[in-house]
Amino acid sequence: MIPDVWQGLFHGLSIALLPNNLFYCFCGALFGTLVGVLPGVGPLVTIALLLPFTFTLEPTSALIMLAGIYYGAQYGGSTTSILLNMPGETSSVITCLDGHAMAKQGRAGPALAIAALGSFFAGTLATFVIGFFSPSLASMAIRFGPADYFSLLVLGLIGAVVLAQGSLLKAITMVVVGLLLGLVGTDINSGELRFTFGIPELADGIDFVPLAMGVFGIGEIIRVLVQQEKSGGTVIEHGKLMPSAQDIRQASPAVLRGSLLGSVLGLLPGGGAALASFAAYTVEKKLAKDPSRFGKGAIEGVAAPESANNAAAQTSFIPLLTLGLPSNAIMALMVGAMMIHGINPGPRIMQSEPDLFWGMVASMWVGNAMLLVLNLPMVGVWVRLLKIPYRLFYPAIVLFSCVGIYSVSNNPFDLFLAALFALLGYTLAMLRFELAPLLLGFILGPMMEENLRRALIISRGDFGIFVHEPISLGLLIASGLLLLITLAPMVRLGRDKIFVE
Repeated sequence: MIPDVWQGLFHGLSIALLPNNLFYCFCGALFGTLVGVLPGVGPLVTIALLLPFTFTLEPTSALIMLAGIYYGAQYGGSTTSILLNMPGETSSVITCLDGHAMAKQGRAGPALAIAALGSFFAGTLATFVIGFFSPSLASMAIRFGPADYFSLLVLGLIGAVVLAQGSLLKAITMVVVGLLLGLVGTDINSGELRFTFGIPELADGIDFVPLAMGVFGIGEIIRVLVQQEKSGGTVIEHGKLMPSAQDIRQASPAVLRGSLLGSVLGLLPGGGAALASFAAYTVEKKLAKDPSRFGKGAIEGVAAPESANNAAAQTSFIPLLTLGLPSNAIMALMVGAMMIHGINPGPRIMQSEPDLFWGMVASMWVGNAMLLVLNLPMVGVWVRLLKIPYRLFYPAIVLFSCVGIYSVSNNPFDLFLAALFALLGYTLAMLRFELAPLLLGFILGPMMEENLRRALIISRGDFGIFVHEPISLGLLIASGLLLLITLAPMVRLGRDKIFVE
């Protein structure tokens, strides 16, 4: 197995280093850094907005670019967190605590360097984790039957609910809304129309692009403009970038622990970069001989979360590529992108699309190397972008969004849907509903229905198939335990406290 993995990684490197793939990898890293720097325009929004423009690309190039946006945003978010005390990306919120404190002490340069070098190490480690663990997981997943897949998808949705911020009831509501939206259209078995309300354009169901771009793209733009979010704070000069030997000695164990923790948390349903960064910071604070240093410029408080968020961003591709299970909202967008390109994510992708799988994995390491060059020497360029008024950005973004939505199917009705979903997304965000479970429900709903029906056809209508199959039973038990543990009063109080912090 191990020689095959090395062979696959070298083959992937030859794919990733092709001129067109290198170009799109650079574009992804560049866009990712940009959206990481700018508050209010995260990777979720950017990937949603760029989806239509990737349809003309080769699938490998398109996914390399979209993946680059995700892990590139983890780099960019640290820049403004450290220099302005203003996180450009959710996963960089925790970096503000010690990163900006270091900047006020005249040590912004070492903080930026450790954040970038830690992210590069974490990205390198995560690339090898994906390469070495994905084949084993995929070979196991090939044995999954319809009942097993249904139970796996149930576990994924429950994980999304448990790890969603805010009220559990609101998260469950969003999952149910997403599932219902996924049912709109023509029933495959009977040919009957469902939830179309007499609108013929809905006969084929709700298209993924207007929903994603409306809820996460245009809806987020409306929210930022209404709240008139501004760039804030005074930019602190970063000075000399090279960290001292003592900085490296203090940060190295934190980078290693953050990378390992992020690699694990990226695999969890509902997990992702933000969860990993908060968890890594908490671990470092618990292990520190003097926890009072944290929040006052401890370099471990920069190294651990920045390493963890980048590792988690990359390893979250493992359940997507091997099981076809998106672990967070950004992975759900990646599922949509793959399906639009005619690729079914799952355990057989390594055999059916080896160039895509290994090329994408190897491109993550290439992209991380590019990000080192983009983030350290060009710090001043990214900070100057914050002086551009937001009102100049958003008309252009909305215009390109509308062009992209219309270009997918040349159907004006999709523009109407996108506007409707934009208002829905804005309203839900104002009411403090977490939007990620909605997208996961929309993506996973049709997959759950398909596997549910296939399992019942095999068992001739006997629901006992879900408990008679050992894998399915184990996954359902895990789902039930996860839900029960989360509903326990002490755990709920702890969960709420963590999200408030």
